[in-house]
Amino acid sequence: MAAFLLLRRQVGGALPRLQQPYARLSTAAARQDTLDAGCTGSKEDRGNKNRWRELPPFAPLDITAAARAILRGKGGEAEETSSSTAIRWVRRCCPDLPASLVQKLFRLRKVKKNALTAETSSTDASAEQFQLKRVSAKDYLLPGDTLFLPVNIQESSVAEKTRKFDNRNEIDFLRSLEIYKDKAIIVINKPPGMPVQGGVGIKNSIDVLAPMFEENSSEAPRLVHRLDRDCSGVLVLGRTQLSASILHAIFREKTADALADLHGYSCTYLDTEIFHVKGTQQVLQRKYVALVIGTPRHSKGLLSAPLAKVLLQDGKSERLTVKAGPNTTSVQDALTEYRVIESCPQGFTWLELFPLTGRKHQLRVHCAEVLGTPIVGDYKYGRQAHQNWSPLPAPQAIEEELLKKRRLPFGLVLGGGSVVEEQPQLHLHCKQMVLPDISAAVQGLQSEDADRDFSDLEKLSFVAPLPQHMRLSWEVLKSVNK
Repeated sequence: MAAFLLLRRQVGGALPRLQQPYARLSTAAARQDTLDAGCTGSKEDRGNKNRWRELPPFAPLDITAAARAILRGKGGEAEETSSSTAIRWVRRCCPDLPASLVQKLFRLRKVKKNALTAETSSTDASAEQFQLKRVSAKDYLLPGDTLFLPVNIQESSVAEKTRKFDNRNEIDFLRSLEIYKDKAIIVINKPPGMPVQGGVGIKNSIDVLAPMFEENSSEAPRLVHRLDRDCSGVLVLGRTQLSASILHAIFREKTADALADLHGYSCTYLDTEIFHVKGTQQVLQRKYVALVIGTPRHSKGLLSAPLAKVLLQDGKSERLTVKAGPNTTSVQDALTEYRVIESCPQGFTWLELFPLTGRKHQLRVHCAEVLGTPIVGDYKYGRQAHQNWSPLPAPQAIEEELLKKRRLPFGLVLGGGSVVEEQPQLHLHCKQMVLPDISAAVQGLQSEDADRDFSDLEKLSFVAPLPQHMRLSWEVLKSVNK
């Protein structure tokens, strides 16, 4: 823990002293009585009817340093950690509580902080008395500080969430998407057509429906990366604030390492043989499968093409485009490695795509504008290529099951959208993702081991099968090739 958490010995022994009153209590009820009896302030605060929820002791964590060590498989050196205000710590520990409710609790002075006073007993022995004091939203916390909230606030919040998601069919459907689950993460196979984030006109999205993935938990899973609405495949959610923060930082560090590895190359296409990828790219890997219109000039390569937003003619919509030059503003460098899986005589090509950076619409823009092969079903970046679209005939040998359409919860439809349709769906799927074992990493960060070595972290590989419309397209193109 020396690399990331402020060690207990660094706070002058204060933290062990804070924990001693709890160590002497044999049951949770006894500890609660001590909190109620020792609470200072109004009569209401001191009453036994007012129960308290104890948050974890404040222990600032350098998330970026932790992510770096996990990616590189090393331990870390002690680094100065950042402080936090009381309201930020409450939001981090209680992401299930609405921000407006948290602010209201501070305004009503319902948030308390631990305090210790020294008293002299009848035998002149020094004794410690545990007390609670009011804390304001902007008060800075010290390592070991513990905050307390009225427990009835948490109970009502959980009850409201339970009432909101009571459709058993919808819950069962969402949980059927799970590929993997442990204490730190949930991995799902996102179906095409389901938004990851909410927005104008979007009622159901993964971030809104995330509580459905949990059973009897007050903490909802959090997004750590994105997939486009019409894209499908592996999507990872963090089950805790700490695991989500570490994953955010890992994805961010992966992008930074890939750009540092570029060594000043500015050309659009690079042969992968001359581009040396750091070890961090091997620890975190994403593989997409796409069906594109046309065939790339090279069978494999690395695309280095910066992306920038441009406003469309209607003055409201925007899209991304490849843009470079000294006068370009708000440009983000983007790197994509690709490999041809199979070329089809009908003018289609199956590609494997490996994004080394995580930019919005990166794969779609690189395929359309750099390779000149837009993804099938991408009407935003490949509209012109779809103007003369002609659906392929469905061979008689195709499985009948692949041709069926079925309605799913949340307005989704299973089936349709293949190359035999007049209007195909987006053929882009996150097939595989490799991540370090975040659960083990979190356990290591929370342990007492000051010399934690992350080199022994297991790599977890998650694979999502192709959606039905892409499987049908694969079978159709394969049968025509015979």
